[in-house]
Amino acid sequence: MTNTGPAIRAYPAQYVSPWTMKDGTQITIRPIRAEDEPLMVNFHKTLSDRTVYLRYFSSLSLSRRTGHERLFRICTCDHQTEIVLVAEHKNLQTGEPHILGVARLNKLPANNEAKVAGLVSDQYQHRGLGTELLRQLIKIAREEKRSRLTAEMLRDNFPIQIIFKRLGFRLRLLGDFASVQAILEL
Repeated sequence: MTNTGPAIRAYPAQYVSPWTMKDGTQITIRPIRAEDEPLMVNFHKTLSDRTVYLRYFSSLSLSRRTGHERLFRICTCDHQTEIVLVAEHKNLQTGEPHILGVARLNKLPANNEAKVAGLVSDQYQHRGLGTELLRQLIKIAREEKRSRLTAEMLRDNFPIQIIFKRLGFRLRLLGDFASVQAILEL
């Protein structure tokens, strides 16, 4: 009997890397794991309403963002069709890990493209973490042989637009005039 379904990809340990934020905080950027669900619940508690709105284009309650079914799906991604990275910091006094940021690369079957998105805890914004997470996704997309990356953001989300421009994306206003698409040819 032959299995015709997609193979389950092993944990992509090659995407684990240390990184130091502008303020000297040392973190580990790594693919998400199933056991990260409680850390993701705590991460979502650190997000302001404004940050949530800018990421999801609407208000989403904490209970909706941290629902088990939703987080289970995110934390147990197959690493074949999507890669989710987390930025983890261990408290120096307690050794307890915390997720400071999350970024995702969703592979699209058409045209060998992928979509990217990211989210950084309010307390750790403006320290280079969002830029580094996107830089890592670009590197992964190249290694995974993607030909183009895209992202969508609200038109008034200027900080993320600046980050995308710095990383080589071109921006274009979408037809709804409320959002902007970032495109990077790889």
